[in-house]
Amino acid sequence: MNSPSPRASELRSCSDEELLRRCRWEVFRGPGPGGQKRNKTSSAVRVIHEPTGITATAAERRSQKQNRAAALYRLRHRMTLTLRETIDADAFTPPEWFLPLAKTRLNVGPRSANYWPAMGLVLDACAACTWSVSNSARLLGITTGTLVGFLQSDDKLMAHINEQRVARQLKALG
Repeated sequence: MNSPSPRASELRSCSDEELLRRCRWEVFRGPGPGGQKRNKTSSAVRVIHEPTGITATAAERRSQKQNRAAALYRLRHRMTLTLRETIDADAFTPPEWFLPLAKTRLNVGPRSANYWPAMGLVLDACAACTWSVSNSARLLGITTGTLVGFLQSDDKLMAHINEQRVARQLKALG
């Protein structure tokens, strides 16, 4: 019996343990140079979030534990970039947890518990505003400069935003 897929906002804010309960891990020998140690141990990992099918791998470290941490980070990042929740722009108000972040110029980094929910909310708002950054900032109650600064702090996030903008004949952000 399949459990229902959780909402994107739930996945963004769940603990690592909750997320990992829905995942499957695979270990394998990593490719590339590394000598005898690499050829004898299966330190590379792949994590698969079974409800969504989203995967992430890590093989750059000799430690399986470090590769697991890197793969989990990449999985969260990929899920946040990929999974959207529909926002009704006319009825939207920013959630309570977001308001203090908006006052601090979205000064939230990847180590913060609010990073994934904030990143996902920003992307949901951008999607609701057909990837217009100024309209998205207005919807979130922040300045355009604050939003662009947050987007520029993550290369993959910025690349994703620019992909979406270019696909809609909007100018890519710098």
